[in-house]
Parts: sequence; structure tokens; C-alpha cells
Amino acid sequence: MDTISGFDFDNPVFRANPYPAYRFLREAAPVWRAPTGHWVLTTHADCVAVLRDNRLGHGNPDASVPEEFKNEAIVSQLRKTMLLVDPPAHTRLRGLVSKAFTARRMEGLRPRIEEIVDGLIDAVIGQGGMDVIRDFAHKLPVTVICDMLGIPEQDRGPFLAESKVRGRILDPVALTREEMDAANAGSLESAAYFTTLFAYRRENPGDDLTSALLAAREEDDRLTDEEALANISLLFGAGHETTTNLIGNGVLALHRNPAELDRLKADPSLLPNAVEELLRYDSPVQLTGRVAHEDLELRGERVAAGEEVIALLGAANHDPAAFEGDPDVLDVGRPGVRALSFGGGIHFCLGAQLARIEGEIAFRKLLERLPDMRLVDAENVDWKPTVTLRGVKSLPAVW
Repeated sequence: MDTISGFDFDNPVFRANPYPAYRFLREAAPVWRAPTGHWVLTTHADCVAVLRDNRLGHGNPDASVPEEFKNEAIVSQLRKTMLLVDPPAHTRLRGLVSKAFTARRMEGLRPRIEEIVDGLIDAVIGQGGMDVIRDFAHKLPVTVICDMLGIPEQDRGPFLAESKVRGRILDPVALTREEMDAANAGSLESAAYFTTLFAYRRENPGDDLTSALLAAREEDDRLTDEEALANISLLFGAGHETTTNLIGNGVLALHRNPAELDRLKADPSLLPNAVEELLRYDSPVQLTGRVAHEDLELRGERVAAGEEVIALLGAANHDPAAFEGDPDVLDVGRPGVRALSFGGGIHFCLGAQLARIEGEIAFRKLLERLPDMRLVDAENVDWKPTVTLRGVKSLPAVW
């Protein structure tokens, strides 16, 4: 990249490897006004500051949606999620949901996650190969979130077989009419299923998040059906797609860096730290947006009220000012990793601990049970056509 004008979120070359562009932008203009009107931040310190600054609210889908799309089904649904609202609505919604994500409850899921991972490996080990994304990285978190939401076993087939690319609505690049139609169809399909699930769980409540949310009262407050639909759909999507990308991106990074893969095989005690490093090295979530509630200044640049600020988490995670050693190098033993992959401030990812546990168990089991696994082609992979959520479409492997 020779000029800032060449910084293009929608470029397939950028999607394949955004980190050289991030480095260029961080060095040339750490607070940059993009042609789209977004303010783009690339340093670790600036991203941390913005995520904690109460003068900025969370981004909203309207900021990147053309006027003619503002009343679309998917946009209307997103407006009701805790992802895109500020206090006090955010405090209320998150308070109701967070009870299902306590540290004790997440740690209690370890045996079940190990059972799921072993089952997935059992299903393919005799075949001598698999698609790491389709057969493993996708099915693990989908099964876990189905468990958490109380989705009956007989309903899980379509979710486990799902291969559609979600998440484009969260990108800073406007959707085409075709993409918006696909997003709307997915939103309506999701709403139809979860409406049926709500009816089932009202009649058959269980020890699951859906039952808990439908019954929850917080100071005599209850989720409306619209809020419940929007937020459970959000939890389902966020609960599996990011973890799928963590596992897929992590497997790819390790096989592109065989010396680090060998370090992990030789010393599995490095795994918890390796998960943090893999989250940093190729983050499943590359950016998050905030909207200025008032005029403010960032590094001497005036940001007007109503303008959107994008914190490039992927760039912050490669900022040499924040990490020991070369941040563009994978180091599973890197000390003091402080990745921003789960965001920050009041919107810090509710499922961060769960994703870490799933990742740690997944990588450990793959190393233990498929020690000779190798990727068919680690250098040429197809990336999903999304920027905010980063992951590969397919990852064939053999052993």
C-alpha cells in the first residue's frame, strides 16, 4: 500500500492479509478520516481509550446502512440488541443475560465441551481427513450454544449444517441489495425459529438461557418478546461464529508457523497463553464502532457529534508499542498478551471466557488426538467476505 487512499476494507487482498495495511495506517495516520466518513483508530492506546470513553456510544447499524435500508428487518432487529444500545437500556439487557455467563458456570461447561470435542474427532478420525471449519470449528461452538439456549436435539440439524456467511451487516462497507435480502431472510428465519422455541420453553422450561430470559425479572422488568428475539438471535450468532473463527484462524496460524506448532506439541502447558496469542495474532473480531455523543478531540482531530469512530482491534493487536517482541510474529509463549479481541468497556464480550475455554480444549484435543494433522494448503485459503468478523471459509486437513 503506497497511499492511504488505497486502504480499502472491501478489497479481497486486504481481507486475505489486512496487517500490512494496518501497520501503514498506524504509522502514517493513527487517527484517520476515511473517505466513508468514519474515523479510524489503529493504536492500542487509542482503541483502549475510545472503548472506555463514555462520550462515545456503541456503533449502530444505521451508520453504515444507506437510507433506503434503514427500515430493513435485520437492521430493526439489531437496534434491539445489547450490542448496539447504550445505558440504561444496555445495562438492563446485559444484566438479564449476564447471569448465564458467570465464571463458575463457564468453568462448569468444561466436561461437556471435552465430550463434544472428542465426539467430533471420533466422527472423522478414521477418515484420514476433514474440513477443519465444517467438521470441527463450526460444530463445536454451535453445539455448545444450542446447549446453553436449550435448543432441543431434534432441532439442531440445520444449525450444525449451516454454512452461510453471516456478519456482513456489521461491516463498515454498505451492503448490496442482494446482501441485504440475504441478511433479512436469515433474520426472519431466525425469528421464526426462536418464536417457536419461546413457546416450547414457556411450556417446558429448563435449566437453559432461553427459559431464564423468558422468566427473568429485574426490578419488575421483563424482556419484551422483540427484545428476547433480537438478543437470543445475537447470542446464537455471536456465540458460535467468533469461536469458529478463533479455532480456524488459530489452526491456520499454527500450521503457517510450524516451529510454534512444535512448541505447543512439546509443551502443552503453553496452551492457555497460546490461545491469548492466537486471539491477538489473527483476531476473529477485527473492529468495533462507536458514535460520538458530543464533539470531541482525538489526537488533535476534531470528531463531531454523530460521527462514527472505528477502533481497529486487529491493528491494535499488532501495535509494537503494546507488545513485547515483534507483534507481526506468532509467539505462543509471548508474555503479557493484552489483546483487544473481545473489545472493551461496558461492551466487553460476555462470552470471552467461554471462547477461551472452547479454544483451549479444541487445540489441546487436536494436538493430542491428531498430532500428525496437516493442512492440505496452508498458503492458499478462501477468506469469508466479511471484515468485522474474520475467518476462513474452508480448511481441508489430512493425517
